[in-house]
Amino acid sequence: MKKRSAFMETEEAFGVQHMVADVNCALHDDGEADMILSTWLGSIRVTIGDEGVTGLWFTDCPPHNCPVSEEKEAVLEQPLFRQTADWLNEYLSGAKPQNCPPVCLHTTPFRRMVYRKILEIPYGETRTYGEIAAALSAETGRTVSARAVGGAAGHNPVLLLIPCHRVIGAGGSLTGYAGGIERKQKLLKLESHKSI
Repeated sequence: MKKRSAFMETEEAFGVQHMVADVNCALHDDGEADMILSTWLGSIRVTIGDEGVTGLWFTDCPPHNCPVSEEKEAVLEQPLFRQTADWLNEYLSGAKPQNCPPVCLHTTPFRRMVYRKILEIPYGETRTYGEIAAALSAETGRTVSARAVGGAAGHNPVLLLIPCHRVIGAGGSLTGYAGGIERKQKLLKLESHKSI
């Protein structure tokens, strides 16, 4: 299978081929910075803080639709943006990326447990919400519902890095994805290299 570039054009500031030419960046008073990258799957916003990636989502999916300024220079110097863009380029080109950028989540303990289970799903495989709920129930000794797992997955702030698109409904149905069901299907197809 021929690999395709995840990004549409080249951005020399990254020093890597296949990057996007249209990069919008901003620095914020709270120390976070963000960048929007154009990919074949749609525009992706990446936010970083001092300790890692704090957000990664598709810009056309609410509630993340805040404006981005044009302060490119300082943001593009951030090594974490380069690492994240490299990871996205490799992943969206159809390869299994090896060096995931660090993630810094400000979330509840339950969601953190769910995200840890989602991270255990191997590339190219899926698990149902019910399977994750059963695993968490066995691990914690408390009953966890598939609906609670779905709710936590729906609040995943770093799509793709925490691959909640690999979580499916009972019977293999493609239910719920913050990036949209059509993208979920494309991502699963990308990972499996076959039709869904």
